[in-house]
Amino acid sequence: MTVLLRNVTGSIADFHARPIPEDLAAAEVWSFEPDHSALVLGSAQDHTVADADATAAAGLDVVRRRSGGGAVFVDPARSVWLDVVVPRTDPRWSDDVRKATYWLGEAWQRALSTLGLETELYRGGLEQTPWGRLVCFAALGPGEVLVGGRKLVGISQRRTRAGARFQCIAYDRWDPYDVLDLLDMTEADKRLAGDDLVDRATGVGPHLGPLRDAILRELVGDTSMH
Repeated sequence: MTVLLRNVTGSIADFHARPIPEDLAAAEVWSFEPDHSALVLGSAQDHTVADADATAAAGLDVVRRRSGGGAVFVDPARSVWLDVVVPRTDPRWSDDVRKATYWLGEAWQRALSTLGLETELYRGGLEQTPWGRLVCFAALGPGEVLVGGRKLVGISQRRTRAGARFQCIAYDRWDPYDVLDLLDMTEADKRLAGDDLVDRATGVGPHLGPLRDAILRELVGDTSMH
């Protein structure tokens, strides 16, 4: 199955504005390296979720994506981010929104196994947790990957008539305050959320650089040919 690799750089806002091509003929992997950090909100969140003073002080853009889920802090030096776009004609397409992500999560699992990490694939529905609507890594979604019961790879999706766009991110380490300190919350709620979220997710540590290469090999094959 043909998969086209596109290396994309630039602003996070511009990247999220990229549409799923109406004439998409084959699956594409968009390997994205942002030019700066940002707070990315889910499609159901508005900008009032963000703390305007905190994001301004940190020099961060606040951007909304078109896929669902909660807020995500993106630091290009500390994360691997790629999108996978699949047309409805692709054998990996599924009309079942939950099952549609399984093959992608399994690809992440294979990539992580080459780095010596044992993982689990979450096959349940969207998890309902106290902070899941607010913070992406506070809850599990179908096809996401865990290590030791803690979320390691986040996956969200957007579906159109042309196909599906799966957005994936993994971190070097997980610190809930990376995102909580950028949200409009009372200090009491921030402490409650921090205590709850500290053990819900994790990162890949020193494997971050090798992970990008490993997942691209799984999805695309020999990247030197692209």
